[in-house]
Amino acid sequence: MKKFMLGVAGAAALALTLGAGTHSAQAQQQNLLVGGGSVTGVYYQVALQVCNLVNKYASDKYNCVGRPALGSVFNINAVNRGLLDFGVAQSDRNWQAANGAADWKGKPVGKLRSVFSMHPEAVLLMTRADSGISSVSDLKGKRVNIGNPGSGQRGNAEDVLRIYGIDKDKDIDAEGLQQHDASRALIDRKIDAFFYTVGNPSAAITEPANSTKTDLIPINSQGIRDFIADKPYYVMTKIPAGTYKGIDHDTETYAVKATVVASSDASEQMVYDVVKLVFENLDELKQTHAAFRILTPKDMLEGLSAPLHPGAERYYKERGWL
Repeated sequence: MKKFMLGVAGAAALALTLGAGTHSAQAQQQNLLVGGGSVTGVYYQVALQVCNLVNKYASDKYNCVGRPALGSVFNINAVNRGLLDFGVAQSDRNWQAANGAADWKGKPVGKLRSVFSMHPEAVLLMTRADSGISSVSDLKGKRVNIGNPGSGQRGNAEDVLRIYGIDKDKDIDAEGLQQHDASRALIDRKIDAFFYTVGNPSAAITEPANSTKTDLIPINSQGIRDFIADKPYYVMTKIPAGTYKGIDHDTETYAVKATVVASSDASEQMVYDVVKLVFENLDELKQTHAAFRILTPKDMLEGLSAPLHPGAERYYKERGWL
């Protein structure tokens, strides 16, 4: 009996030791939170896949969680307040925040720092084919989702409407749905069209295209071209015919770049580690989503419209990219 009790005591001591070791290892991990966008959008995939790489190759140091979030404005503000370690934001919103424009008019986000760029994002206008909409001007009198407050796509939608002479409060029935709800609303005939700024192909566009007859409307007027001419964070682009079911024409529009941002308060070593993991495993990242397949290191250093974070800058200098 004595030997049995000694054995039990020894096993318990070993379990406590192992448990303490596990707890100690967990305690050494730094928790990282990355904010993306709608669950059907590519921003969420950026957050998710970056965290997958971090957890796969640096689980001894970091526990990274990629979360859906409300988009660019929300992510920038959350990063600035320390609620997120990294956020995904459109390059135009990144510039506006750093320079005190638009939502941050007169109040620049001085701690905002760029980390790297991801995929280009086209400003899209999708309609049902039977809506009678063949140009942006035809939106007058229609039910249109312009994006939820706090999203970059809402700012893009408001710019497009203004350039085309449409008052969002008077000329259209504007909705503020998150994108997964907007895609379903188009299918269910609850709206006639929606704006969405996204990397392509996107599940949020594929779903309605596969479920009903849809169309993509060009956003390419001279007013649009003049609007982007002096803004380095915008480029003209096109969505090739056949990208989505039933849309057999090229669709010209303009685009921003998805950028990953952090705060200057984030440690240089942590940002360096994450950047290094992403670029040393870039081929693996590129296989996780169709929008990422075109990524190159050169492209990922473009469109960074807020100052670089020192951790990112250190890595890029080591590689001879700066």
